[in-house]
Amino acid sequence: MNISDFLFLRHELSLMAVFVILFIYDVAVGERGKRYFHAVACTLLGLHTALGFVPAEAGAAFGGMYVTTDISALMKNILSLGAFVVFLQAEGWLRTAARGKQGEFYVVLLSTLLGMYFMASAGSFMLLYLGIETASLPMACLAAFDKGKDKSAEAGAKYILLAALSSGIMLFGMSLLYGATGSMYFADMGRAIAGLQGASLLVLGFVFFFVGLAFKISIVPFHLWAADVYEGAPTSVTAYLSVVSKGAAVFALVFALWQVFGAMSAVWHHLLWGLSVLTIVLGNLFAIGQKDIKRFFAFSSISQAGFILLGVMGGTAEGMAATTFFVLVYLFSNLAAFGVISAVENASGRTDIAAYNGLYRSNPKLAFVMMLAVFSLAGIPPFAGFFSKFFIFAAAAEQGEYLLVFIALVNTVVSLFYYLLMVKAMFINPAEEGAVAGIRSGGYSRLSLALCTAGILLAGLLSGIYEYIGASSFGM
Repeated sequence: MNISDFLFLRHELSLMAVFVILFIYDVAVGERGKRYFHAVACTLLGLHTALGFVPAEAGAAFGGMYVTTDISALMKNILSLGAFVVFLQAEGWLRTAARGKQGEFYVVLLSTLLGMYFMASAGSFMLLYLGIETASLPMACLAAFDKGKDKSAEAGAKYILLAALSSGIMLFGMSLLYGATGSMYFADMGRAIAGLQGASLLVLGFVFFFVGLAFKISIVPFHLWAADVYEGAPTSVTAYLSVVSKGAAVFALVFALWQVFGAMSAVWHHLLWGLSVLTIVLGNLFAIGQKDIKRFFAFSSISQAGFILLGVMGGTAEGMAATTFFVLVYLFSNLAAFGVISAVENASGRTDIAAYNGLYRSNPKLAFVMMLAVFSLAGIPPFAGFFSKFFIFAAAAEQGEYLLVFIALVNTVVSLFYYLLMVKAMFINPAEEGAVAGIRSGGYSRLSLALCTAGILLAGLLSGIYEYIGASSFGM
């Protein structure tokens, strides 16, 4: 390996530069300088995100352990965009509840993002596992960031215990796969598995590996942690968990299935089929009865994970493009919803759905953004969520999965019911006594909501976005 190979790590090196600058800034400046800390952090991460879209040469480093392609670079850019929006939305919470701990929040969150970059560029299970651990351990710190709140401490404890259990299961599966194939590299393992189809050791190794990633994506029945952690963690951390962390795990699963386990598609295809149905149905059913809005979106997020599996199980470039586009649209839609949740919580301290009764009368702009977000999540045209679901369904139908598509369509109607309950609360229900008064959101929050709104409205209408993703997928 020569020095020029490090240029393939441009996303990681750029992020590390942001990390080091923010760390030094936190240590070196006084209290007066820290007033500009959030502006510096958002500016640096924004520049890093923008530079990530500059085209660069694909290649491999560290003997093939690290691999960068057009699609992996695009996935990193999507993750960076999500982290940037979360940075913007966190300003109000950091200014009040987390005063004096801004530096810790920035560097810990960037640590998780670095691990997710490694997950997207892993060419071996060794780097994939290191990336997962680099992302997971700091995530538990973020979930428990509100030290004075019991629910936050509970969220951190539950996340770290279940994350440790899932990581142990995954590592055991990787060891079985290594024992069966004699390699940890994706390319070598893929060739070896093609000649060992049906071996029980391979099947067992795959099942353990999949269970570990299923926890990160919150696929049923590995979803039980999600609602409690989403409710207890700070809202900005919940948004990051629901979008960026889930997106990174989905990308890792896609690469592993297609590069390593492609010859075992007869095994994992039926597994994903059944889990997709269970995840969509149970996520929808549990979302209907929720009273806390963060738990509501936790089960909505579980249901969305089931839809993502439709694109993953296709095993084609079209499925890759549909899955990547779905994650991008889901990022805009879910972060828009959590931006409104964060604004309401910072102003009133409430996260119950009843707090949104009559929100349109007191905060019409916030109600409008939330309406766009839930309409997009429900897949109502002409918003981007409709097109993301359409491409997911088309990728599954192309593989002949008509029954699965029909079940998913029926559940889309079910999800429309509970998403419309949110719209009803904001626009029809009368405001209760002590309802949320007019909220004056900060500039950072307004910018984040504007970015998400633009994404919801334009991602599905500008065909060039999907074409760009499709071109990257076919070149993987």
